[in-house]
Amino acid sequence: MRAVVLPEDDNVMNYTKKTHTAFLSLCCVLTCLSLSAQRNMDSVLVTTSQWKKVGALIHLPEDYYLTTKDYPVIICLHGKSKAGADLKRLTLEGVPYWLNNGARIQAKNPADGKLYKFIVVAPQASSWGLKPAEINSILDDVEKRYRIDKSRIYITGYSAGGWATVMALTDSRKLTSRIAAAVPMSVASIDKKNEGQFKLVADASVHCWYFAGSDELHFLEECQRYVDSTNKYQSGLAQISVIPDFGHHSWKQLYDPRYRNNGMNIYEWMLQYRQTGKMTAGGK
Repeated sequence: MRAVVLPEDDNVMNYTKKTHTAFLSLCCVLTCLSLSAQRNMDSVLVTTSQWKKVGALIHLPEDYYLTTKDYPVIICLHGKSKAGADLKRLTLEGVPYWLNNGARIQAKNPADGKLYKFIVVAPQASSWGLKPAEINSILDDVEKRYRIDKSRIYITGYSAGGWATVMALTDSRKLTSRIAAAVPMSVASIDKKNEGQFKLVADASVHCWYFAGSDELHFLEECQRYVDSTNKYQSGLAQISVIPDFGHHSWKQLYDPRYRNNGMNIYEWMLQYRQTGKMTAGGK
């Protein structure tokens, strides 16, 4: 019996090719997202301006989709060497390092004895660090997309990320009054304009815990100067811990939930403070 060869239908063939191409494209997208996602974190885009988005790693507590409650959030800002477009570099340091290694970023609040689990957002600047306006836009974006406790927005960063943290604290009443507490580490020198605006921090009563190493003299001096610039307006609002034999590298140990200084880790310390959004008169 001779096989009967049916004529090809061009429409059917074109549809099949398009479907196959679309399927392959979808597979590529899903593969890329899977490869870019890190352990306990997802890769997302966050808005930094009307025209720009940047990549970020985000961690949601394991019970996030099982509840309707709001969660405290930590905005984590990286150093200069982690800038660019490769999100995996963020996992080499800071809070993302510990999440990627299986740590739970949660803590018991010393003030009320309750356990709090954090949403963690680690945006990646294309170079150096994120500017205050970009951080403000990221907060707007995150608040729209996730259940954030707006009274518990915390910010931390090391080196250029410390610069970005302190720049955000001293930029405007609007941004400063959104932040409940800050943990800047080894802060690179901030802009001259911002050096004269630490009254904003005092007016918003933002508690700050600075860290610097004894072997990074320039950064230690800068951190001490920013502590003094804050405390001259409200004594005790800012504090500094100097780490012996610590240079300008490897901040991961300070972000380790097991690391305690003065009896607390930074996560427990943050939770003591909430932001009402009200500022005393006189801030810019």
